Amino acid sequence: MIPEERQHFILKRLAERGVMSIAELTEQLDMSHMTIRRDIQKLEREGRVISVSGGVRLSEKLMFEPSHQVKAGVQGDEKKAIGRAAAELVHDGMLVYLDAGTTTLQIAYLIADRQDLTVVTNDFVILAYLSANSNCTLYHSGGLVERDNQSCVGDATAEALERFNFDVAFISTSSWSITGLTSPSEQKRPVKMTAARLARTSVIVSDSSKYGVVAAFNMLPLERFETVITDRHIAPTVVEAIEQRGVHVIIAN
Repeated sequence: MIPEERQHFILKRLAERGVMSIAELTEQLDMSHMTIRRDIQKLEREGRVISVSGGVRLSEKLMFEPSHQVKAGVQGDEKKAIGRAAAELVHDGMLVYLDAGTTTLQIAYLIADRQDLTVVTNDFVILAYLSANSNCTLYHSGGLVERDNQSCVGDATAEALERFNFDVAFISTSSWSITGLTSPSEQKRPVKMTAARLARTSVIVSDSSKYGVVAAFNMLPLERFETVITDRHIAPTVVEAIEQRGVHVIIAN
């Protein structure tokens, strides 16, 4: 059986079963563990499947970006833990970029009392909080307003970031996998790309419920980041796969 036939078989069986173990696939296809692993890796690079502990499942599709209000109501404990872990990377005197999102908002809560910070954001909620509760030097990017997410996106936003050299950029996402970040909004791509490029250290901050979710537009490959901060529910096999790509993983407890 040629690779394309095996991969078609894997996708068909996953559509029927949802999740399958590597052992089941090797038995049903009468192929080696290594061969099945290679097929799964190819399908994963294409965003069609996601590796899980001991097996594989079909990737989930994110068709539209949830609003700020909706995102604020989910995974609250995990976001707070991620925010605490991220805040430990911020030191006095740093120039920090906070990407739009409810996880990065948690970081803002925890760095408001730091001294001599300069914070740049494209998020209006973060801007309002830090404006009222911190003494940091504060910049908002401006740009095309995305009302549901209370933020700015697009080329004008990205161009505004070009003036900065960030010590650390915290990048949020509603969908990510071993291949990188995706989004249903093409307008977010130039903003995330520019912020990551201009930062000495780029950090993904995203809870594990968003891992294995794929959207229409590729944002950034995983290897573009130095660190991923996620929660304790992420599978150990996923952590191992990420670190094999040279990206450090921090598990927020």
